[in-house]
Amino acid sequence: MKLRNQLFLAICLFLLVAFSGSFFVGLESSREQTLGQLRAHAQDAATALGLSLTAQVDDPAMMELMVSSIFDSGYFSNIRIISTDNQQVLIERSAPAPINGVPGWFVSLVNLRHEGGDALIMRGWQQVARVEVLSNPQFAQAKLWDSTLGSLIWLLVCGVLSAVLGGWLLRRQLRPLDSMVRQAEAISNREFLSLPKLPRTPELKRVVLAMNQMVEKLAALFSEEAARSEKLRSESYQDSLTGLANRRLLDEQLADQLLVAEQNCEGHLLTLRLNDLNGLNQRLGGQRTDALIGAVGELLKRLTRLPERRTWLAARNRGGEFSLLTPGLGTVEATRLASELSATLENLRLTGASDCMPVAHLGVVAYHPGEAATDVLLRLDQALTEARQRPERPWALVSYRESTPKQSHHDWRTWIDDALVQGKLQLHFQPVVQCADTREVLHHKVLARLLDSQGRAIAAGQFLPWIERFGWSARLDLAMLEATLDYLAVNRRPLALSVSGGTLRDQSQLKLIVDMLESLPELAPLLTLEIDERQLPPPDELQRMSHSLHNTGYRVGLQHFGGSFSQIGNLTQLGLAYLKIDGAYIRHIDEQPDKRLFIEAIFRATNSIDLPLIAEMIETAGELEAIKALGVFGAMGRLIGSPEPM
Repeated sequence: MKLRNQLFLAICLFLLVAFSGSFFVGLESSREQTLGQLRAHAQDAATALGLSLTAQVDDPAMMELMVSSIFDSGYFSNIRIISTDNQQVLIERSAPAPINGVPGWFVSLVNLRHEGGDALIMRGWQQVARVEVLSNPQFAQAKLWDSTLGSLIWLLVCGVLSAVLGGWLLRRQLRPLDSMVRQAEAISNREFLSLPKLPRTPELKRVVLAMNQMVEKLAALFSEEAARSEKLRSESYQDSLTGLANRRLLDEQLADQLLVAEQNCEGHLLTLRLNDLNGLNQRLGGQRTDALIGAVGELLKRLTRLPERRTWLAARNRGGEFSLLTPGLGTVEATRLASELSATLENLRLTGASDCMPVAHLGVVAYHPGEAATDVLLRLDQALTEARQRPERPWALVSYRESTPKQSHHDWRTWIDDALVQGKLQLHFQPVVQCADTREVLHHKVLARLLDSQGRAIAAGQFLPWIERFGWSARLDLAMLEATLDYLAVNRRPLALSVSGGTLRDQSQLKLIVDMLESLPELAPLLTLEIDERQLPPPDELQRMSHSLHNTGYRVGLQHFGGSFSQIGNLTQLGLAYLKIDGAYIRHIDEQPDKRLFIEAIFRATNSIDLPLIAEMIETAGELEAIKALGVFGAMGRLIGSPEPM
């Protein structure tokens, strides 16, 4: 029972005891007082009647008249005159004592007896008769009942007022306890909440201060681990001069894109080389040359800041060579991007630079999942060579050559729209297991397949870029969510489903998702919604969105984590179910000690808030053993199991 309810019950019991004691004490006092009054009333009536009858002792008719007159004018049960000689009743008047308006149990409880009085009737000095009078307690019982009812009503009013006022005071005084409960629950949900308003009660104030100190200490420890992890990530994967990714991260991400993985799709790799960097350094000085390199870096950063380009990666390879990895970018868009980027670079020309050559040459190549990275790099060198040979257009594009004909923009639009309208959607499931025991399945990741005209399942990596281009991400997300919930209604097994950031940022689409989830609360323990780290909205918007999803009872996870580790401080407010580490930071972790240090730093930071880590794209047994040794909780990838329909 809650403390508030216990205190409220104690107040009610106290009032009941107080009322009962007051009732019985007051009732007993009133009863004794009433009995004394009845006794005095009977005795006075007997004395007065005896004196009056002394003068009429020889007139029986007058005596009877006087007895009747006294009996009818007072509250008496019985009046009788008894002869002293033979004890014969000479005159008697009696009447029943009806009890009107008083409950029988109260009459029995009060037990007011008939009190009597007597007096002698004299003839001279001789005793002739004796008058006996019994009072009727009916009037006294009615008065006692009215008095008791009044006391009861007053005590009930006082009790109700005391209960209301006491409940309000208890609620106000115990409000800090509710806040501390929410604070403790937030810590268990990996959130750090500090209570800014301290209670006035000294005892509660000390407890709140202690809780705030504990929360601040936990937050500080988490921030320290997060800062250490971010520093390791920057040293390993970030260029110190421009803040872009370095060549190592570019190679890892390119290798990721070339894997025949579920979410991988075709794209383009763009590389630009500043012309005569050494000559510029000698003529203009290192400071101005570094400013040019920084300006190119800022230009590439701006290209990747758009929401639809969150999956792009800008990197500085070395010296004056930069690269831009653009998964999902079509040939037409890549051509336009190269032309615009070349024109913008010309605006960065430094005074004193050679006017006979462009600021930089650009090479653009298409890549396709499944091909070797060496083939892509060979085509890139070819594109750069062609760009240097064309002074009039300092960029060149080399497409990926394949035997199968390309589908047109119209073909993709017609096929995808037809598949979504007619429900040609197939769910595939990939297992996610515990590292300690790969037979223990944590959940299955739900993956999308669209069926073509021949009934073949097309992987998401092929049609997702087109869906994003057409602005149909919300259509696919809602269709996938509906299909997943229908599956869970029949097959009760834990699942995880990705939802695009664009869908969740759209308030109307988010409301549709929330309404769909709230309509099936019984499935909440079985489904986790995953958000891509590269598609996270701003912190305030992310927190509101996460709370909207949490209010439905469904959990939220973060996938492809690692590229923006500086944002981990914001994740403490989201109550995440887990983090899935991007496969680029896992590949060959058994062979690269610095990757182990980075993952170990992430583990320390997340372990301080009890946030499970899951490694993505585990391809080899060595990688699995390495992450198991680091304490990573779960794993998924082709080594664990490929996506399959159930």
